[in-house]
Amino acid sequence: MPQGDRTGPRGQGPGTGRGMGGGGGGRGRGGGRALGPGGNCVCPSCGEKVPHQLGKPCFEEKCPKCGTAMTRE
Repeated sequence: MPQGDRTGPRGQGPGTGRGMGGGGGGRGRGGGRALGPGGNCVCPSCGEKVPHQLGKPCFEEKCPKCGTAMTRE
């Protein structure tokens, strides 16, 4: 760019190129929260924690204290 006046060759400089795009930004099923095999399931009502069991979602677990569906910590 001569003298910094933004009159450089066509197709170069800011405002050109591919940019961020508009689609494909989804995170997939479950919101993209791949939490892995470890961790705990926690009761949203009483706060009781139990170890997460591999292959069984926490929302399928019932709290051993109050019977509420658990959530992932």
